[in-house]
Amino acid sequence: MLFQAHGPLWDLEGRPFQPERPLRRIVSLVPSLTETLFDLGLGDRVVGRTDYCIYPTEARSIPSVGGTKNPDLVRVIALQPDVVFVNVEENREADAQALAAQGIPVAVSFPRSVAEAIALVRRLAELFGLSHPPVLEEIEALEAARRQMIPERRPRVFCAIWKDPWMTFNAETYAHDVLTVCGGKNIFAHRRRRYPLAADLNPEVPARPVARDDRYPRLSEEEIRRAAPELILLPSEPYPFRPEDTETIRAHFRDTPAGRAGRVRWIDGSLLFWHGTRLRHALRILPEVLQGPFPAADDPGMGDGEEP
Repeated sequence: MLFQAHGPLWDLEGRPFQPERPLRRIVSLVPSLTETLFDLGLGDRVVGRTDYCIYPTEARSIPSVGGTKNPDLVRVIALQPDVVFVNVEENREADAQALAAQGIPVAVSFPRSVAEAIALVRRLAELFGLSHPPVLEEIEALEAARRQMIPERRPRVFCAIWKDPWMTFNAETYAHDVLTVCGGKNIFAHRRRRYPLAADLNPEVPARPVARDDRYPRLSEEEIRRAAPELILLPSEPYPFRPEDTETIRAHFRDTPAGRAGRVRWIDGSLLFWHGTRLRHALRILPEVLQGPFPAADDPGMGDGEEP
């Protein structure tokens, strides 16, 4: 599979991305990278974006080529880009391969930690000859400060990214590391996704070995309750949770420490899932979201969060 990580950015041959010509015309199929390019002062080079590239506001005036999963490749090619930025989780490998077959350079990213996200911003700055851009220095300073401030006692967090069935993420994801650096403890850090769905929701059902992504497990309500979250987060993406959903979910999980304490919070999902310069906002906002009183460690409802 060619969609494999080799440094902050790589090409479809699996090599570190090295452009053969100046990158004057950019198509970004990654919303977080579109925002990052603007934050680096490169917005005037972006000639194409997706429907979801809405930050900053100035990006919305750039022609859209469709969605992240279904871009109009004819429109992308017509823009004559010097590079198309794609991401393993956001985009389809088939689309990247089709663009490369037309002679268009494709740069692939896939940060799975805060450190890798910072390295990606640093690599983008290097590609465009930017020396110590202020936004990068700001992120590096915030990250260093947050790592020094990670409390010994961290809230046990269940972050729902879908419902019907419930889904979350494990330790091999960018969102997990953001949560950790900001002072939270992912109670499903060690939980791997099992196939088929019946096996994921019930450990007594035999799982079928498959070569598929296992970083986003599906959960039964019993498993969530047994893990005893002290804080439940409802991000606005990928499932479109709304602020008004917090009370309904709190009542639904009222027998958990989070439900009893009323600690169910809606958050802007981009803070957890958008890598790049959006990280500076996450490092400022999420620690405050995670603060607050928590049940004592000997609470009879506490679980270990490990896979049963």
